[in-house]
Amino acid sequence: MTLFQPLDERRPLSGRLALSVEYDGSAYCGWQRLKHAPSVQGALEAALAKVANHAITVHASGRTDSGVHATRQIVHFDPPVPRSQKAWVFGVNANLPRDVAVRWVHEVPDTFHARFKALARRYRYVILNQPSRPVLERANVTWCRDPLDADAMHRAAQALVGEHDFSSFRAGGCQSKTPWRHLHFIEVHRHGPLVVVDVQGNAFLHHMIRNIVGALVTVGRGERGDDYLAELMALKDRTLADVTAPACGLHFVDSLYDEAWGLPAEPLGPNLLAFLGEWTGERALPDCPMVEFRRGRPVAASVD
Repeated sequence: MTLFQPLDERRPLSGRLALSVEYDGSAYCGWQRLKHAPSVQGALEAALAKVANHAITVHASGRTDSGVHATRQIVHFDPPVPRSQKAWVFGVNANLPRDVAVRWVHEVPDTFHARFKALARRYRYVILNQPSRPVLERANVTWCRDPLDADAMHRAAQALVGEHDFSSFRAGGCQSKTPWRHLHFIEVHRHGPLVVVDVQGNAFLHHMIRNIVGALVTVGRGERGDDYLAELMALKDRTLADVTAPACGLHFVDSLYDEAWGLPAEPLGPNLLAFLGEWTGERALPDCPMVEFRRGRPVAASVD
């Protein structure tokens, strides 16, 4: 698989389009457009409007919090005018701030929806674990000066795999109607000074991953044992749980869709972890009602 795909500049694209967007969230209030603060959605829609000479609204695979980054945020929109693949990618990037970029554009059927057709979302939380504060990586890692036991963090995290009530890990202002989520996997590995929490699920509650990481760091420091995350989850009470980890270490790295949509595959980010060599879509999704439902297959059970 190659990173360098030629962009067609002759054939105008028609119908619904999907985009992959990468951004450094440091300067933004998050993904969702707001009237009182800069957002990634607002920046992207403004750039698309300049290329199309019309207002455009985009729909994303998921929302990210203030300060959170993304390397594969999938969005879709219905273009009011035809433009070539090259015009959409190069034209939009020319009008975006330097901390946001479109990676590719792809034609999709009108039945595609970036949010409602997503089978899973994946995040990576990156901790720089060394005595001195980060310099070159300071905007996209969280620094922990205390030695962390990544193996203990991994063992503690396995209690979260599966479908559970994650009330202890949701923010107080979370607007989700249900605290139940299905975690497909969560892994914690050390790569030199980097400790990486890699997690995938059907969806996530507000601050859920950052709250999980805050508790895992407590385990990694040796302050609590392997059962700590299971104990917190059983409480179903955020006020009795641990701290929220900073936003700067969190990266939205993948939205997974059925292969039938034909979305381009690309290496999982952030580029700081490119040495891991994993591409999107390589891991099998769990056999669960929500995945089957969104693939368009009949299911006997209710969807999550």
